[in-house]
Amino acid sequence: MKETIDSIYEMYFPHIYRFLLSLCHDHYTAEDLVQETFFRAHLYVENYEGESIKSWLFTVAHHAFIDYERKRNRTVIKEENFFSNFFHRGRSTEDQMIVSEEIQEIINLLEHLPEQQKLAVLLHDFNELSYQEAAGVMNVSLANFKVLLFRGRQAIRKKKGVNTHDG
Repeated sequence: MKETIDSIYEMYFPHIYRFLLSLCHDHYTAEDLVQETFFRAHLYVENYEGESIKSWLFTVAHHAFIDYERKRNRTVIKEENFFSNFFHRGRSTEDQMIVSEEIQEIINLLEHLPEQQKLAVLLHDFNELSYQEAAGVMNVSLANFKVLLFRGRQAIRKKKGVNTHDG
């Protein structure tokens, strides 16, 4: 593994944070899950020999979220702005507002999707994992993943009021 955990953290933190925030809808929980994800990654990164570190991290994050859902233990981070400052570092106030609005729009669009469809859309469309990588993260077949993604996109179009039957 040629990348250090620090460089992996710097590169993928915003992506993992947005992914987890869109799953749990809670800033504090997302912070906790990001830390759990990178803690687990730190423990096993030296032994990782797969092709894509990004898809592996999303798999680790998804498993951390599933574990959280099973336990339902909440950890409140005392310093509220720590992660938002890291995420917005070097951006103007206007850019920060745009990113925050975009995240909120994504959360609102995905809010009512079934969990598997939401996960498919998040992994492929928002986090740019390939079909194969995303299917691996979700532990479903490629064909099943494509169906979930199609149905999720279709539901989002319907929610946004876009007519998908224009001929």
